[in-house]
Amino acid sequence: MTTTSPSDVRPDPPHSPDDASLAEFGYRQELHRSLGRYASFAAGFSFISVLTTVFQFFAFGYAFGGPVFFWTWPAVLLGQLLVAACFAELAARYPISGAIYQWSSRLSTPAFGWFAGWIMVIGQIVVVAAAALALQMVLPAIWSGFQLVGTDPTVTSSDGAANAAVLGVILLVLTTLVNVLDNRVMSVINRVGVTAEIIGAVLIIVLLLTHSERSPGITFHTTGAASTGLFGALAVGSFTAAYVMIGFDSAGEMSEETHHPRRTAPRTILTALGAAGLLGGLIILGGLLAAPSMTDGHLGVDGLSYVLTSSLGDGVGKVLLADVVVAIAVATLAIQTAACRMLFSMARDAQLPFSARLSRVNPRTGMPSAPALVVGVLAAALLLLNFASPDAFLAIGTTCIVMLYLAYAMVTGPLLIRRLRGEFTSQGTDETGAKLFTLGRWGIPANALALAYGLLMTVNLAWPRAEVYDPAGGHWYFQWFTVLFLGVTVGLGVLYRWTRARHMQAAVEPAEAAPEPIQ
Repeated sequence: MTTTSPSDVRPDPPHSPDDASLAEFGYRQELHRSLGRYASFAAGFSFISVLTTVFQFFAFGYAFGGPVFFWTWPAVLLGQLLVAACFAELAARYPISGAIYQWSSRLSTPAFGWFAGWIMVIGQIVVVAAAALALQMVLPAIWSGFQLVGTDPTVTSSDGAANAAVLGVILLVLTTLVNVLDNRVMSVINRVGVTAEIIGAVLIIVLLLTHSERSPGITFHTTGAASTGLFGALAVGSFTAAYVMIGFDSAGEMSEETHHPRRTAPRTILTALGAAGLLGGLIILGGLLAAPSMTDGHLGVDGLSYVLTSSLGDGVGKVLLADVVVAIAVATLAIQTAACRMLFSMARDAQLPFSARLSRVNPRTGMPSAPALVVGVLAAALLLLNFASPDAFLAIGTTCIVMLYLAYAMVTGPLLIRRLRGEFTSQGTDETGAKLFTLGRWGIPANALALAYGLLMTVNLAWPRAEVYDPAGGHWYFQWFTVLFLGVTVGLGVLYRWTRARHMQAAVEPAEAAPEPIQ
C-alpha cells in the first residue's frame, strides 16, 4: 500500500482565493464549495441539535441529579466554550476537511494525529447511531402507531429499545441517501431544518415559561435525585449537557465546502455552540418549571415529552414534538456528513483501508459516496445492540461522548504544548484581509483550562458506575462498555498501523535487495 502526505499531492491550479487557501496545504478542490455563513452555522448547530439531545437525555439527567442538575449546564457550556475558542483559532489557520485529524496531525505528529482522527471518526459513527435512537423519545408520543415493536414505548423497556432500533435504521437509510445526492440538497435540508429547530426551540421555551408551576428556586433542590450524594448526582447529571454540547467543530469539518472558510468557520463554531447553549439551558429550565409534578416519576422516565403533552395539551404538545422529529432527522444527517468528511480526509492521505475508494469524490455531486455508505451501515449495526438490552441505549450514548471528548483533548493538548514553546503564531489574514481569529494573550490560560476540563469530563463520563450503566445488574459488559469500546478502538488502530507498516516494509525490502544491473 502506498502512502500519501499532503506535500505529495499536486493540486490543480486554484480557481478562487478559497481554492488557493486549500492548495497551500497540498490538496486540490474536489468537494463543491457552496456553503455560506448560515449553512456553515447550520452544520455546527444541527450536529449539536439542542432539541434532539435535550429531549433524549433530559430524563436521564433529572433521574440522577434532580432539579439541581440544571446547574451542570452552565458549567459544561463554559468548558466547551473554551474548547470551541481553541478550535476557532485552528479553523482559521487550517480550513481543511477532517478537522480533528488535520489539526492534531499538524500540531503534533502524523501518528498521534492519526489516532485522534481514528478515535474521532469511530466516535462520530457512534453519535450517528445515538442520534437516530432519539426518535423513540418522540414519535410514539405523537402517535402510538409509531410503536412498531411491542406496546411499551419507554426506552428502558425491551419493546422500546427494539422499536428505537427499527426507527433508527429507517432514518439512517434516508440520511445515507441524502449524503450521496448533492451537497446543495444536504445544505438546503440543513438550513431548513435548523431554522425550524430554532423557531421550535423558542416556542417551546416561551410556552413552558408561561406555563410555570413553580419558581426558578426549584433548581437548587435535589428532589427526585438518585441516592448518590450531591457530587455524584451532579457528576452523572452533567452527562446531559456533555452529550448536547458536542459537534460544534462540524463547521470546521465543512471548511472545504464553505466560502471564505478562514473567516466564516471560526465565527460559526462559536455562534453554533453559544446559540445551542443558551436555547438548551432555557429549555431545561422551562421543563423544570412547567412539569406537572416533580415527584410522580414521569420526569425521570418520559422527560420533556411528558412535560409538553401534559402542560401544553396534546394538540400543541404534539405539534412541537413533530418539530423535534425534524431536528432529530437533520441532526442525524449532519453528524453522518461530518463523519463522512473525516473518513474522506484520512483516506485522501492514504491513511485508511480502501483509501482509494473512500477518497473518491463524485465530480457531479461533489460528495464522497463510499464514506456515507460505510457510516450508515456501521451505525445501523450498532443499533442492533438495542435488541440485546435496553441498557445499550445509554451505553451507546455515553460512549460516543467519551470518544469525542478524548479526540478533542488530542487537539487541545498538542496546541497547548505549541503555545508554551512559542510555536503557535497569531499572525496571518483571512480571505478579506482581516487578521485571523486569535485568543491573543488569553491563549495559554484558556487552552490549559480547556484541556483540563476535557480530560476531567472524559474520566467522569467513562467511569464504570454500576448504578448508571448496569442498574438491573448482570451485564458487566454494559458497565464497562465505554472503556472496552475505547480499548478495542485503540487496539484495532494499533493492529492496523502495525500490519500496514509490515506490509510497506515487505514491499521495500525486495527492491533494496535487487542486484545492480550488469553494465
